[in-house]
Amino acid sequence: QKYFSVVFPDGKLAPFFIVVANMEAADGGAAIVTGNERVLRARLSDAKFFWDQDSKETLESRVPALAQMVFHQKLGTLEDKVTRITALATEMVQWVPGADRDQVRSAATLCKADLTTGMVGEFAELQGIMGRYYALAEDEAPEVADAIAEHYSPAGPDDDCPAKPVSITVALADKFDTLAGFFGIDEKPTGSRDPFALRRAALGIIRVVLENNLRLPLTELFTHADRHYRDAHADALRPSDEISSDLLEFFADRLKVHLRGKGVRHDLVSAVFALGGEDDLVRLVARAEALQSFLQTKDGENLLAAYRRATNIVTIEEKKDRRSYDGAVKPELLDQPEEKALHEVVSTGASAAIAHIAMENFTGAMEAMAALRGPVDAFFDTVTVNCDDQ
Repeated sequence: QKYFSVVFPDGKLAPFFIVVANMEAADGGAAIVTGNERVLRARLSDAKFFWDQDSKETLESRVPALAQMVFHQKLGTLEDKVTRITALATEMVQWVPGADRDQVRSAATLCKADLTTGMVGEFAELQGIMGRYYALAEDEAPEVADAIAEHYSPAGPDDDCPAKPVSITVALADKFDTLAGFFGIDEKPTGSRDPFALRRAALGIIRVVLENNLRLPLTELFTHADRHYRDAHADALRPSDEISSDLLEFFADRLKVHLRGKGVRHDLVSAVFALGGEDDLVRLVARAEALQSFLQTKDGENLLAAYRRATNIVTIEEKKDRRSYDGAVKPELLDQPEEKALHEVVSTGASAAIAHIAMENFTGAMEAMAALRGPVDAFFDTVTVNCDDQ
């Protein structure tokens, strides 16, 4: 029904409603009000009936009924999914500060149980919300009840992210399980199709992780999520390393979309991913932002130009000499003061940058690299790179 519900100043539901009618009524709207009250009263009566009937069973007693609901033909039932989410969420507690293991296990076990209720069967948009009400009525911990309601979040860019530790853990486990499963059976999104809302799941994980500043190892969690599928569905799944690689690439693309709104260039995200071994989203974003800030300075611009110039020279020589010039520099062969100075500042700059990176001070690492600009310019101005002396 197209009604506006009304609340008191303290936020409690008021026994009134507002309805809009696109007509001028001769009786001042009395018949319209009566008709709408009659329809709404019947709807509320239905809801009361479902509440009374549903309350005769506990959420926990409803979990086995999820075995009658298919998650996906190749990935089992919703009961299977709940078993996997519970195992994964329990493992994830170590990365979510403040998450209580027992509460996480309870919330994960009960998070889909309200799908078997008459209320959610009639009012599908109340999934999770009704689970919370039923859990509170059964004296479950508020943290468990909130996690049941919030584990679907965020459902879109304007939806709030879970911020409580138990809710965060269950929400992430649900989304990791979904992604690992569908990538496992090669049901990846295409340019025009995403029937299982996998882009939304990945963006949800990215938002939950970044907004709560969580230090999660994505690759390790992909492996955990995939492992929980292997016992029952190994025949349907692709090799684990392929799934993990594809998921990391997928997250890189989703992260570019997410950061575009914050003004971070997509090629800088690609650059950080290209380093390899970087799957901590918080650290990854910090590196991309530091790189962007540095490249917006004169030192950064000029150093990038010099790097391109040096790379082009080496590439041409490697092609011409049919060998790779990737060995260590031999300082004893350096002759001119400018090349000696460049070698020295590269060595000290690299050591300083590595020390800053170890402390996750990426701006400091960029500042250490900025010291290269002068010696690099002097090198190219005065040193003949392609000299006759081999």
